Amino acid sequence: MVQTLGYARVSTPDQDMSGQIDRLKEAGASRIFQDVISGKTFERPGLTAFVDFARPGDTLIVARLDRLGRSLKELLETVEGLHDTGIGLISLEERIDTTSAAGELIFHVFGAIAHFERRLISERTKDGIKAARAQGRKPGRPPLEAETVLALQNLVKAGMTAGQAAKQLGIARSTAYRLTKETTQH
Repeated sequence: MVQTLGYARVSTPDQDMSGQIDRLKEAGASRIFQDVISGKTFERPGLTAFVDFARPGDTLIVARLDRLGRSLKELLETVEGLHDTGIGLISLEERIDTTSAAGELIFHVFGAIAHFERRLISERTKDGIKAARAQGRKPGRPPLEAETVLALQNLVKAGMTAGQAAKQLGIARSTAYRLTKETTQH
């Protein structure tokens, strides 16, 4: 069964969410997911619960687009995620309804903006790396100290997985797996 679901967010407990909830109910939301959390953090349990609950064909209603993200990047990531899972979006304030043909165009515009932003970030990163190298600097993370690599090897030899050893040593799992793989190839 296709459902219309709502999402409301306020930044602090002393802010009133009832206005958003009333608008979402009036717009037909059968269930409303809520977060009382600052936009500074992108971890929102209410939105995560919505994503886990919703099914393709469902529609998410928000009072305003800014409830989905504090920056354009976060908003675009959220909207892309909804689109990728087949969930429609209605924003009451901006009068956007992606469940219609014109709304589908909005999704494509959002997608194009996200792609453009990713390309800009990539180009800036490449320019920054090139400039750093021109100044004689080596961009990126410094290599792990020899003691850390040796400790990783010893933990793995003792029977730990690379992931467990990474957690114990406070290094990235991907780094631990890469170093473990490099060690076994030599």
